[in-house]
Amino acid sequence: MASIKDLTPQDIGEIKYLLASGELQHRIAAKFDINAGRISEIHTGKRFAHILPAHSAAPATEH
Repeated sequence: MASIKDLTPQDIGEIKYLLASGELQHRIAAKFDINAGRISEIHTGKRFAHILPAHSAAPATEH
């Protein structure tokens, strides 16, 4: 299992984006191979409060 210290700022932004999108914490934890408790700490702002959520990775569509 990876450590929370192994996460990059980009990873944290993606985690925050996934949380805001409604993804379940245990699924995010599995994706990043970290403890679900660390995801909860990110979600509540106990850790990495200064890092903003990433923007959607989906490409914008033209109208």
